[in-house]
Parts: sequence; C-alpha cells; structure tokens
Amino acid sequence: MADMRRDSIQRRLIASVLLSQIILTAGLVVIGVLVTYWRLISTLDTSMQAHATSVAVLVRYTEDATGHVYFDNSLLPESIDPLHPDQFTVWADRTGFLTRSEDWPDGLQFQPGPSEHWNFTWAGVPYHAVRLNHIPILDREEGAAFHPQTLTIVYASPLVRIQHQVKVAGGSIALASLLLLGATTGLASWRIRRSLLPLQSLARQAALVSTQSWKLQPPREAEQIEELRPLTDSMTQMLARLEYSFKQQREFVGNAAHELKTPVAVLKSTLQSLVQRPRSSEEYCAGVQASLQDLDRLEQLLQWMLRLARAEQWAQNAQGRNLDLIDLNSTCEEAVERIRALAESRHTTIHLVTNGPVPIRADPEDLQLVWTNLLENAVRYSPEGTSVEIAVAREGDHAQVSFQDHGVGIAAADLPKIFERFYRGDHSRARATGGFGLGLAIAKALVEAYGGSIAAVSSPGKGTRMTVELPVPKP
Repeated sequence: MADMRRDSIQRRLIASVLLSQIILTAGLVVIGVLVTYWRLISTLDTSMQAHATSVAVLVRYTEDATGHVYFDNSLLPESIDPLHPDQFTVWADRTGFLTRSEDWPDGLQFQPGPSEHWNFTWAGVPYHAVRLNHIPILDREEGAAFHPQTLTIVYASPLVRIQHQVKVAGGSIALASLLLLGATTGLASWRIRRSLLPLQSLARQAALVSTQSWKLQPPREAEQIEELRPLTDSMTQMLARLEYSFKQQREFVGNAAHELKTPVAVLKSTLQSLVQRPRSSEEYCAGVQASLQDLDRLEQLLQWMLRLARAEQWAQNAQGRNLDLIDLNSTCEEAVERIRALAESRHTTIHLVTNGPVPIRADPEDLQLVWTNLLENAVRYSPEGTSVEIAVAREGDHAQVSFQDHGVGIAAADLPKIFERFYRGDHSRARATGGFGLGLAIAKALVEAYGGSIAAVSSPGKGTRMTVELPVPKP
C-alpha cells in the first residue's frame, strides 16, 4: 500500500498566504499598467486635439468670394513623438477632401463620421487616432456672402513612446510588488510558525500522558489562545473520563476476582476436606450439596457479569432491535409479583400507582429485570413493616417510573457510586448481605440502552427515591 503524503496545517496556511499575495500582486500590476496606459492615452488625446486645432488654423479661405478653402502647410506643428511623425488628414464639409500629411499611409482612408478614437498599425508602427468633427475655420472674410465651412480632421500619433513608458511603469510596479510579496510572505510565514508553536507544545504535553500519569499540563501560551482553549478543555475532560474508565476497569477486575475468590476457596476447602479421610455416604452427599451451592453462586455471578457486558455493549454500539409496543404498567406489575415473596417475608407492603396505559417499545424481560433490581433493593433496605411505593406516569414524550422506600437512606459520599459495578454500601461483602453489587449497574446499562436515564435521591434516615425516565414513541 502506497504511503499517503503527509499534510501540514503550516504548509496550508503559508500556501494560502502566498497564493493570496500572488493574486494581489498580479492584480496590482494589471491595475497599475491599465491606469498608467489610460492616463498616458488621455494625455496623448489632449495633445492630439491641440495639434489638430493647430492644423485647423492653417486652413484659409481664398481671396475671391467663392468660399473655397486651401491649406497653408508652412507652419505645421511638430510631431508629438520626435522620433516618429504624426499623421493627419483634413476634410471640408462642402469642398470635401482638403489635404493630408506627407507620410500619410497609402491606402489608408478615413471618411468623415462621428467623433471617436481608435488604434491601428501601419508599417509595424502602432498609432492612436482621433477624429474631430465640425471644427470652424478661424480665417474669416469680412463681409463675405457665402456660408462658412467646417472641418473634419483625423489626427494620428505613434504609440511607441507610450508603450515604452507603460512597459517601464509595469516593470517598476511588478518589481516593487515582488519585493513586497517576498517581505509579506516571509513575515506571514514567520508569524504562522510562531503562532503554531503553542499547538506543538500542547502536542508534546499530550504525548506525556500515560496510564500512570493522566494529568495534562497545557502550556501557558495554549491556554491564552482563544482558539486553543476549547481544545485544551476538551482534552482535559476526555482524559478525566478515560482515567475514570481505567479506574473502573481496574476496580472491576479486582472486585470480580474478590467475588470469584470466595466461592472458589469455599468449594476447594469443601472438596479437600472430603478427600482427607474416608467418609460415610451421608458426609460425601452433604459435601457435594455444599459444593453445588457454591457452584450455583459462581454460575449466578457469571450470568450477571455476562448480562451486564451485553447491556453495556448494546448501549455503546446502539444496536437496533425489532421491539414490540408494550404497556409499561404490565412490566411493573410482573416485577411486583416476583418480589412479593421477599416483601411478605419482611412484612413490607408494595403500592403500585399508575395513571393509564403507557406504551413503550422495549423487551419486557429487560424492563422487568430493571424494576426487579430496584424493587428488591427498596424492600431489602427498608425496615420491616414499612411500605415501598412505585409510581408510573407519562410526562410529555417521556415515561417516568419512581421507587420510593423508607429505609436508612444512602450516605452522600456513597450516592454517586451506587451505579458502579460491584459497588455495595456494605463493604464487608458478607454473604448475608445479599447480591454481588451488579444489580444497579445492570439496571443503569439497560435504561441507557433504551435512551433513558436513572437517578437516585436519598436522605439519610428518610429513605431513597430511584427515578427512571424512558422515551415514549410518538404516535
């Protein structure tokens, strides 16, 4: 597989600055050349009009009273460009063609028409021409009875000198622009590299993070840059979550080993005692029965761990299932029936309050498992002779199920940890205290897998309230 070419933000930024500067430089050169050209052409037009007027002055009336005109070429004006002669031609409105310059190109004809400007090339020399219409003849005969004539003059001047001046101006502008381009690009590259140094420092600090040290120490420059502050905050929060996850993973391994160690040790001790000396069949049977009880506890623990792993995997991967529409109340009623024997043994009353059907798409076994875990905890940690209340209600697009007991409550320090795997308020982990500390973790994983949430509120000495919210499908 071919190596992919590495990209670089620094190169992108420098390339963007360079490209924008090149476009700016080219634009300045083009605009400068055009402005210079049109200014020189405007100056040339003014000079040509003045020379054309000088030519018009040389047109005179004849001495007779016929009104004819003639051209006196004794005082022709000098050419605008000394190295290249100007060209002109003159018409009178009644007489017609009157005269033209000596070097007027053969075959080049202009007829009287509207005033305009244009360019043409003759014998390899570029010219710029202007046509002036209705120019009065300044020579007047006193008391003449004829109607005065007007003139049309076409005057052309070479563009050689202007083209040279435009080239010189364009070269000067281009040279100055290139010098500015080099200076601005160098300055921009230096500033870009300097601006990216905090990001590089942040990357070096992030490389120091490991499973032994989760602390990220962003450089001061990165914290002061507004665009990098969200990145540093996100990295700090991400590392905090990762540290918490790794801590949970280590605790899970230790807790699982602890939970597995006890029944394995008891099972091993029972079997060792059976083989130490000959025993009666009754003693062997009792030992085997005790071993089977320990194996049952091991099997139950493994089943709970497997159920938790599946629930968390389902929630994490958001795996969809084809779920039927069920009534939430029926799953709560089934959970009450499952716990009724435990409640009667502790003389605890369970009150289920509903307010009409609450349709929801879910696996009833999943929800019954959640309600059973929450209800079992509520009954087990409530004093005998008290009651446990379950309330099911629909609020907007969410269904809410709450479990209220009147037990000793949960300490404020333990409340944030009750949904962790293998966590139990009784740290002795004696068999008499009940389960493995996986019930609430499984309940939380299942509720979150359905897009819901679970929360606990407790007051020591007054009891605990567990609240589950699940999304209700739209009609």
